[in-house]
Amino acid sequence: METTPKGANFLKVCGILMIIGGAAAIIASILGFAGIALLASLGANSALLTVSVILALVGGVIELIAGIIGVKNCKDPSKATTCIVWGVLVAVLTVVSLIINSVAGGNFSVVSLITGLIIPILFIIGAVLNKKSA
Repeated sequence: METTPKGANFLKVCGILMIIGGAAAIIASILGFAGIALLASLGANSALLTVSVILALVGGVIELIAGIIGVKNCKDPSKATTCIVWGVLVAVLTVVSLIINSVAGGNFSVVSLITGLIIPILFIIGAVLNKKSA
């Protein structure tokens, strides 16, 4: 009888949420590029906006990949380290994104930081639980 690792459900649910979030970020980035093009046609300086949208696109792709890896490997403790690495990448990009937003004149929000880190942290916890069950 095969037992399910303790973190499998964390990884699967968080992975699905990360897939949805990553796909939404990719779509938003595409729309962001369209908005930047419009602003540039009106003569606005859009360098910082372009950097932000590129970061959002990269973050969305990484979050999508992390989610797929988590869902695909949620029951395989031997892949737990890979899941941890991808979860940390998503968490780091969340923090970097908030810092860039603050530098660009936006408000730094502790609430945004916490809510942005909940899913990646639960994803990492699931991977760590899987690793321990190996």
